[in-house]
Amino acid sequence: MQLRFVPSESAFSYFDALEGDLAAHGRPVAFYSDKHSVFRVAKTEAKGGQGMTQFGRALAELNIEILCATSSQAKGRVERVNRTLQDRLVKELRLAGIKGLEAGNAFLPGFMERFNARFAVSPARPDDLHRPLNVAPDRLRDILCWRERRHVGRQLTLCYERKRIMLEESELTRGLVDQYVDTYAFADGRLEVRWKGIPLPYTAFDKDQRVSHTAIVENNRLSAALAYVKEMQDNLPAPRVKTNSEKTGYRKTGRKSPGRPSLADKRAACAAE
Repeated sequence: MQLRFVPSESAFSYFDALEGDLAAHGRPVAFYSDKHSVFRVAKTEAKGGQGMTQFGRALAELNIEILCATSSQAKGRVERVNRTLQDRLVKELRLAGIKGLEAGNAFLPGFMERFNARFAVSPARPDDLHRPLNVAPDRLRDILCWRERRHVGRQLTLCYERKRIMLEESELTRGLVDQYVDTYAFADGRLEVRWKGIPLPYTAFDKDQRVSHTAIVENNRLSAALAYVKEMQDNLPAPRVKTNSEKTGYRKTGRKSPGRPSLADKRAACAAE
């Protein structure tokens, strides 16, 4: 797989690397990897996903097997080149004065060519088992994304990543109450909601946004969405307002300051006289 610097290690960064590898070489028979959570579901009790990660689901749709190293020998084989690159590559970048992701990615092709010319070993079987991709660009885009299923409520709303998604009412969406729709999240931040492949227009409401109580209108569907956000606000703890004494740093000492005598003290003094 081609090397590439990315801001963070995530499923989307692996999707991007996979897409570049597919464009350059075609579909491999299998990937050999470690047990990173991107490649395998570590918890057997995990719900959803049919026992696959998002990356594993994408490989399954592309008919690519994934083999996770399960022995120390196999693990060492996977990590050996990574350890070499993490040491040698960092030093090469420092010597070349590379700073930033863009300059680093421009430096990588030449480095890889020099590295392979010096350290590459000819395989025992030189046959190239990569297969043609044979996947349309739109289909590949739908494979290399984050896909989940969401339940549609009575108000044609669903939850996604701290957002309330409200589907536009139509003859199609009216029949989706208590049904499940598919969400497609892409690396560029776009989110699509589909039912059996059909895109569904929607409006998104941020659960953290502030809504005035007077903004609750009579429209039934909009009222439901705004009431939901209002409920989230009401559940937040009320902000504590400091007193003037707290603002000035005053602290109680436990001693009474001398002041004017009370009425009871005056009566007690008169009786004593």
